[in-house]
Amino acid sequence: MQDRTVDRQTILRKANDDFRWEGVEVLPYKEDERALFSAVSKQVLFSGPDLDGELRYFEIAPGGFSSLERHEHVHAVLTLRGRGHCLVGRQIKRIEPYDLIVVPPLTWHQFRASFNEPLGFLCMVNAKRDRPQLPSQQQLDDLGSDPEIARFLLNQLSDS
Repeated sequence: MQDRTVDRQTILRKANDDFRWEGVEVLPYKEDERALFSAVSKQVLFSGPDLDGELRYFEIAPGGFSSLERHEHVHAVLTLRGRGHCLVGRQIKRIEPYDLIVVPPLTWHQFRASFNEPLGFLCMVNAKRDRPQLPSQQQLDDLGSDPEIARFLLNQLSDS
C-alpha cells in the first residue's frame, strides 16, 4: 500500500457517497448566535499555512438557509448537489448542480435550499479574511423594500 501522506499532510481524502470526506470533520456552520440561519453544516476541505485560500463544503438541509451577510473578501461558489436559490446583492438566482456563483466584496448574500432536497456547495475564500457583517435593521428594511427580495427573505419562493 502506498503512503498517502507527505510531510504529515494528507494528499488524498477519499469522498464518501454522502458528500463527506475521509478525515474531514463536519462542523457547525456558525459560532455567532446573532446570525440567523437554519440547518447548515460545514466541512473545511483544504486549509493551511501554505495555501492562500480555503476550500469549504457547506450543506443546507431541505428548506434551510445560510445567514444573510457580507464580507470584504470575494467568494467563489460551486454547487455540487441539490437546488435552491441565492441572493447576491439585489439579484435572486435559481441554482442547481454545477452552477458557479461569484459573490463580490461587500455584497449581501444568502443561499437557500429547496424544500425537497439538500443544497451542497463548495466555497473558496481567502485563507485570511474578515469576519461576516450582518445587516442592520435599516439595511434589512432597504433590501426588503424590493418585493421579490422580501419574498426570498421570508422563504416564500417556489421550488420550481
